[in-house]
Amino acid sequence: MLEVGLNPYGLTYHLGLQGRGTPRANPNPAGLEGFIALASELGARVLEIWVPWLSALSDDAVIALSERLASLGVTPVVSGGLLVGEPLDDAFRAARLLKAKIIRTALTPILCGDRNAAGEKWSEYAGIIRERLKERGARALAEGYILAIENHQDFTSQELVDFCALGGDGVGVTFDTGNTFPVGEAPLDFTRAIAPHVRHVHLKDYRVQFTGEGYRLIRCAIGDGAVPFAELFAILGQHHDRLTAVLEPGALEARHVRFLRDDWWHGYPPKSARAFAACLAAAQRNRLSDDADTSTPWERQDDASLVSYELDMIRRSAANMRKLMETIR
Repeated sequence: MLEVGLNPYGLTYHLGLQGRGTPRANPNPAGLEGFIALASELGARVLEIWVPWLSALSDDAVIALSERLASLGVTPVVSGGLLVGEPLDDAFRAARLLKAKIIRTALTPILCGDRNAAGEKWSEYAGIIRERLKERGARALAEGYILAIENHQDFTSQELVDFCALGGDGVGVTFDTGNTFPVGEAPLDFTRAIAPHVRHVHLKDYRVQFTGEGYRLIRCAIGDGAVPFAELFAILGQHHDRLTAVLEPGALEARHVRFLRDDWWHGYPPKSARAFAACLAAAQRNRLSDDADTSTPWERQDDASLVSYELDMIRRSAANMRKLMETIR
């Protein structure tokens, strides 16, 4: 059912998407070529291509990349920016030249489910998203693509379903499996709600550490954390014969979801106690002790070990997923 590959967001330091100082990146980034080499090593069948890698390339160069990926048996997915901040013209160009069918986009810059941090902008975001989904959903459908909006730690499952209805057949969901916890939803409840609309999957996992304000979500190898992948895949399989999916360990910084603070809930629709209890119960799986040191090399400013840290985690994630897929076939 799942064709599994890579996206760049669990390898941000290795690939040169994240760094400190000037330039703000790894001084020796692997870039697109390193990304393709790692994909070949891991036997990836899907590659989610970061649009800025292509923006400076000629049309002929992007077409050549498309042909190269096809020769490797790799399905391309285009990864655009934020719907509230970018026109996505470069993403549509990339999809056309790469012969990709899916354009993944996030919706807002909100993280950790913290709508309150956006202040008055939160209500503005909702209006912008509705307007742009109608426009760009229609464009995607007319040009033969799916605009797959990601649950990027900002919207609930029902809100995503409503967005898909608004955007029409040109809009679906990029399902980030780890990003149900930041909005207070259990992974399987979230999956059941959005499953018919899922068009692409980000395989992410977290280990959870409870705090005095809520919980922290700590990156880990996919399959080592709280997400129940076998059950989740079974739900998706009831709706889809085939989906593209990519491995994405979480960010180098922990995500702190401060749901015990009253202001964190500003902007959320009502949630039942039973639904939130299901989220808290799911977060217990492989949970970290309250006093565990969870700092990553990035948080310790140990940049010298970041590349090996990211590569070791992605390789373990790939091994975990291969083993899981063998057991559920």
